[in-house]
Amino acid sequence: MEKVLQFLKEAGTYYLATVEGDQPRVRPFGTINLFDGKLYIQTGKSKNVSKQIHANPKVEISAFKDGEWIRIACELVEDDRREARASMLDAYPNLRAMYSEDDGNTEVLYMKDAVATFASFTAAPEIVKF
Repeated sequence: MEKVLQFLKEAGTYYLATVEGDQPRVRPFGTINLFDGKLYIQTGKSKNVSKQIHANPKVEISAFKDGEWIRIACELVEDDRREARASMLDAYPNLRAMYSEDDGNTEVLYMKDAVATFASFTAAPEIVKF
């Protein structure tokens, strides 16, 4: 899991894929945080991505850096604890201009049953499950 965290932090931007009905939806994200032994992302409850995740929590994440890429298949599970939201906002203080742990909109979700595949054109794939 640490390798996944480090890769996503170093990549800076990753892409989160959800589904809406029968239509895939992909958008860039940048938040990744280790809290309570789990990897978390953050969004706003008012956003379509949140609604899509709650309708179908199975998502995929992908990022690329230095000739290597990662794909993560997982379920996202909302953690409604204030301390989980605060940990994310403390890790990304620039988000505090738009979000607060007590605003009713900030949402943090952790990865469950995750399978991360590291791949490149020069090495065999490496799979990490967490």
